[in-house]
Amino acid sequence: MVRSKHLVAMSLLATCVVTGAKAALDIGDRAPNFTTEAAMAGRPFSYSLSDNLAKGPVVLYFFPAAFSDGCSIEAHEFAEAMGKFEALGATVVGVSGDDIDTLSKFSVKSCNGKFPVASDESKSIMKSFDAVMQSRPDYANRISYVIAPGGTVVYSYMSLNPVKHVAKILDALRVWKQQTLK
Repeated sequence: MVRSKHLVAMSLLATCVVTGAKAALDIGDRAPNFTTEAAMAGRPFSYSLSDNLAKGPVVLYFFPAAFSDGCSIEAHEFAEAMGKFEALGATVVGVSGDDIDTLSKFSVKSCNGKFPVASDESKSIMKSFDAVMQSRPDYANRISYVIAPGGTVVYSYMSLNPVKHVAKILDALRVWKQQTLK
């Protein structure tokens, strides 16, 4: 009895370590496809998840609001690490409920023009990923995903603390890449 409780506890701990907190989509789930307006380096364009998955893995991260302290910190962290993401063959896109004009400015100031941020004013993308913040439904929760080229979620991490997302996502990408090379 004690052994089985220990195994259950270890299993739960392993699940929390792998996924962070419980994220909206589970590992192995198919990521919902979407196309929406995005901006990179101040220039709006149409972003398609499926088009980017055709190039390699996609890091999709949801953030509550452009220009808030935490979201600016997180965007800057992603921008600083873009060389590492590119070396792993991954692209990055951030998604929030902000309008495209706000995100165009955010893509220059906080993202340093290094990756796109996509607008989800209708909250349809957030809803499809179950990424709506429960306590403030007008905002996205801070959730980061690694999505394999086939469209399946291979890692997720949820925490309102913006500091750990980049390191955890990079580690997950490295593990995924090593597993796909075997």
